[in-house]
Amino acid sequence: MISEVKLRVPVTDADHAQGPKDAPLVLVEYGDYQCPYCGQAYSIVKQLQQALQDELRFVFRNFPLSQIHPDAVSAARAAEAAALQGKFWGMHDTLYENQDNLDLESLLEYAAELDLDVSKFITDMGSRQVEQRVANDFQGGVRSGVNGTPTFFVNGFRYDGDWSYPSLLNTLQAVLAHMPTR
Repeated sequence: MISEVKLRVPVTDADHAQGPKDAPLVLVEYGDYQCPYCGQAYSIVKQLQQALQDELRFVFRNFPLSQIHPDAVSAARAAEAAALQGKFWGMHDTLYENQDNLDLESLLEYAAELDLDVSKFITDMGSRQVEQRVANDFQGGVRSGVNGTPTFFVNGFRYDGDWSYPSLLNTLQAVLAHMPTR
């Protein structure tokens, strides 16, 4: 079910996104790399992308819940540091596929596996730019009413339903069916 709660920070070219810019469906996730529910949602989003193809644009924003997930902030910083070398999605996927190993040593191994310049990666992880990006995502989530992860928004409105694959797919297909013909 889609609520009346609006996404307060609109999707821009600065967001990490997959799928066509003009896709009729835009799914925004506020996620935490250490959250087990986000780990489940990760594979569901992959299935949605496969099912909906060019009809879906997926946007990921950081929402690390550091009080319950001690490695969440460093994982978010790792993704953003990888983004500065053009490898955000590679790091994003690696982090979700290795949720039990998000300590600094593991993050450095992932950076090396992704062929990143590891010394630049280390510098960038600690940079003000990366810190600000993670903080901006988090604050945007707070402004949009996010208080847990994963939180999804469909075409600018918070999705408050069950985020299982069938439920999300049905909702996205229903939104698509009610759109004017493109």
